[in-house]
Amino acid sequence: MFFDGSVFAQLWPNQILFTIFFGSILEFIEYLIDLFLHLDKHLHEIILQYGTLTYVILFGVIFAETGLVFTPFLPGDSLLFAAGTFAAIGSLNVHILFILLTVAAIIGDTVNYWVGNYLGPKVFEKKIRFLKKEHLEKTHQFYEKHGGKTIIIARFIPIIRTFAPFVAGVGAMTYSKFIMYNIVGGVLWCAIFIYGGYFFGNLPIVKNNFSIVIVVIIIISILPGIIEFVRHKFVNKNK
Repeated sequence: MFFDGSVFAQLWPNQILFTIFFGSILEFIEYLIDLFLHLDKHLHEIILQYGTLTYVILFGVIFAETGLVFTPFLPGDSLLFAAGTFAAIGSLNVHILFILLTVAAIIGDTVNYWVGNYLGPKVFEKKIRFLKKEHLEKTHQFYEKHGGKTIIIARFIPIIRTFAPFVAGVGAMTYSKFIMYNIVGGVLWCAIFIYGGYFFGNLPIVKNNFSIVIVVIIIISILPGIIEFVRHKFVNKNK
């Protein structure tokens, strides 16, 4: 049987590139998992290395997690809780944390809203079969009716909170209504997790099981979305 070495030579670089690319993705996923599960360790290292610049770093992470649709994987709830924990031992000022990260969360959602608002009409103006003008109008009506509740609840659901303001902008939800609920949601979100970490993060049972606590926080965060999804499926099935 004749073996064509030229074919192998053509495939080999592609296989190498695929292996490198796939390996990089796996390493990135492993890093994210480690970041989430050992957030206390990573944050401690950042505080030791950067000092007061830690506030700027945390501001940037919370802004990106809420304001950029391509970074929903960044830590949100768990980062706020961990930051509150370090504030309790004096490494950070809890009140400065609360004010700065609340501002970051509100600005992030606002930027996300205006990006959606800018892109929305342009997307729907294109003649794409599944993107119709009536879809935009229905989205607008939905957010005008349920938008406030959606924006606030979405704050506590990872990934969803990144896309909710964008969709609100695409759906042409009025900014005056959006900003009110954006502020309320941002204040509640930061207050609950930052002060939760501040008052409970250094309890022995929490401190000794920090990774488990972070996992529980993530599960609790996504639980409302899962319940709503199951409820929606069940209701539709019985119609």
